[in-house]
Amino acid sequence: MHEETPVLFNFPSSKPDSTLYDASPVERDLIVLPLSDTVLFPHMLAPIFLVDDAALAATDLALDGDRTVLALARRELTLGTTGLSDLYTIGVEAVIQRSRKMPDGTTSVVLEGRRRMRIVSALDHDAALRVRAVAIEHHGEHTIAIEAMMRAVRSLFEKVVRLSRTLPDDAYMMALNVDDPGGLADLIASTLPISIANRQQILETVDPEERLHRISTLLTQELDLLELESRIQSQVQKEVDRSQREFFLREQLKVIQRELGQEDPTQRELASLRSRMAATHLPVKARARAEEELGRLEAMSPVTPEYAVVRTYVEWILNLPWSITTEEAIDLRKAAKVLDEHHHGLAKVKDRILEFIAVRQLAGHNQRAPILCLVGPPGVGKTSLGRSIAEAIGCAFVRLSLGGVRDEAEIRGHRRTYIGAMPGRILQRMKEAGTLNPVFMLDEVDKLGADFRGDPADALLEVLDPEQNSSFSDHYLDLPFDLSRVFFVTTANYLDDIPEPLLDRMEVITLPGYTEDEKLQIARRFLVPRQQAASGLVDTPLRFGQPTLTTLIRSYTYEAGVRNLEREIGSICRKTARRIAEGRTYPRVITPKLVEKLLGPPRYETNTAESSAQIGLATGMVYTGAGGDTMPVEVSLMEGKGVLTLTGQLGEVMQESAQAALSYTRANATALGIDVRRFEKLDIHIHVPEGATPKEGPSAGMTIAVALISALTGRTVRHDLAMTGEITLRGNVLPIGGVKEKLLGALRAGITEVILPQKNSRDLVEVPASTRSRLTIHLVNHLDQVLELVLGPPPPEPEKRSLRSVLARSR
Repeated sequence: MHEETPVLFNFPSSKPDSTLYDASPVERDLIVLPLSDTVLFPHMLAPIFLVDDAALAATDLALDGDRTVLALARRELTLGTTGLSDLYTIGVEAVIQRSRKMPDGTTSVVLEGRRRMRIVSALDHDAALRVRAVAIEHHGEHTIAIEAMMRAVRSLFEKVVRLSRTLPDDAYMMALNVDDPGGLADLIASTLPISIANRQQILETVDPEERLHRISTLLTQELDLLELESRIQSQVQKEVDRSQREFFLREQLKVIQRELGQEDPTQRELASLRSRMAATHLPVKARARAEEELGRLEAMSPVTPEYAVVRTYVEWILNLPWSITTEEAIDLRKAAKVLDEHHHGLAKVKDRILEFIAVRQLAGHNQRAPILCLVGPPGVGKTSLGRSIAEAIGCAFVRLSLGGVRDEAEIRGHRRTYIGAMPGRILQRMKEAGTLNPVFMLDEVDKLGADFRGDPADALLEVLDPEQNSSFSDHYLDLPFDLSRVFFVTTANYLDDIPEPLLDRMEVITLPGYTEDEKLQIARRFLVPRQQAASGLVDTPLRFGQPTLTTLIRSYTYEAGVRNLEREIGSICRKTARRIAEGRTYPRVITPKLVEKLLGPPRYETNTAESSAQIGLATGMVYTGAGGDTMPVEVSLMEGKGVLTLTGQLGEVMQESAQAALSYTRANATALGIDVRRFEKLDIHIHVPEGATPKEGPSAGMTIAVALISALTGRTVRHDLAMTGEITLRGNVLPIGGVKEKLLGALRAGITEVILPQKNSRDLVEVPASTRSRLTIHLVNHLDQVLELVLGPPPPEPEKRSLRSVLARSR
């Protein structure tokens, strides 16, 4: 059974017709008409469609009699067998005004509600339910409070009708014509879209004033809901109207521009992209992707957010140098001249670069571009060497600093699904270069980091692998890009900080620190002219003599490169420029004394050789990040219990070298002329001065052993001789590194003779001839050879037997 919304209220002005409504009896026997999804109110005309068997049977019996029924609402919306327990106990006495069979088999009836009735008892029934019901009447005064409540309810109802899209406008007019408070509440309850339970609650409320209160609450809730719905609908409509307005305006603008002979900027941009794509030589995959994305762009509205994303992606594809190469100037003489003009020394590096150029001249582009790794201390010219390589071969130069990079996406880019995604720095620099064969410098490759966003070093594996970088894939571009023709040059300060898989892909070239002579040449040829030009002293006669530059190198800088040296020269030039700008006199020649006046007292002191031979003091040679230097080793003996003490911030390897030197001495004590029993009565203290500086490495083993043996035997050690080398427990001397720098440091300290391991003879080729001619170099295989060269004669026999004398001499 289906019921429609009521369409009419009939409030009689006089008594109803007695043939239709007998008002005299208080109780009546009535046929029950179940209503499934509506509640019938008094004085209401409602068309109802009947499909339920119980409702059809009740209608047929009522039509055979006086057409009067008791309309009761179901407690639940179910069809089938109906009992009194399934129905509410309060309903409305109604008269069937009309009944008609519909084509679909249902029956349509029109009910006219009369008065409220409550079931008193059930009667016997067969086809339809019969009950005895009593009328519910309420007689009350029409007070001022009720009149005020009616006005408030009418006002709320007016607002609801005005905002609602389902309530007819004449519903409010009908409410204005109802003077009865209960009837007004019934009218509004029948028209509001409220639940069956709420309608039944209004029907069961007998007191009109209370009924108005309930209706007022329901009207307030409905009004709040309608106002919210109206606001939402208004906002949506505004958005739709604005979009439609923009669309119409753009269409009108297109027509106006077409009439004026102008072109739409969006269409002009798309046409420009299309023409650029036609003129660009793209690989097959790149062209197919660009065509696809450009087709999407043409079918997309320019106001959508994705329009800018797709346009940026297409522009990146068109801006990359897919097939553009730079014609290389293959001229070995010119390349060598360029390298010599920009860098002094670095013969090994220059030779490797010239070899690459020579092979490229013979093999052409069939030869794979090398991946060089320039390793050396700060300030030796690693970064500037990359620019010189690019200028020497006539290629573009781009640089990417990797210091502090911790995100893998910095190398490979972000995927396009992320907001603000961009290609990685590799493709960004390739776009900047505009060619497939630039010189690409990856600076500070040993400063890469790793965190939760990935390891950038892993992303560089594909970039620097000649077997893979021909199809490098960036996350943003998602297309293979050829990096095989790029000349990659990486720089680092230390190899230990570079991951092994990444280091395996590079050819390592070590840049040693500059010698003092090389620093003098670099300062004279490059640093002084550059700082004079930077300070505006190009036309001013200002000369730096060799003694002045030597003073700056030795006393004001301590480095392997020339970065701080250039800063000090620049400081002198700026101070001179200030005096010129103030109109004061200024020096034309910078002397060593004037350097101290301008820069203050010397900051560093060069280690010098001892003035005389001493017992328990040997001179070693070290290689630091600032170059080579000498290192004294002191050994002191004290009465004790054989305890060995090591001081001077010695690293683990250096401490092990000291232990090895002591073990060798004890094992060969008899041959060395040392009483074995003395080791149990002496405490040995080995100290390396400048304790604030950490020291590490095995090359001090020879020096420690000589100083220890000197202290135990009472024999002096030559002060004009320095040594370096690792020793074993059997006294064999093993090779070490940094030979060139160590020899230069020894020469600077006033040393005339040095001792090196025999296997380091191959490293003497890199030592300048001028340095080798000023030094006497002894090559040894065993510690016995070292002792013969450095130890003085044994002390007299009585002194040798006196422990107190030995202790006094060692101090």
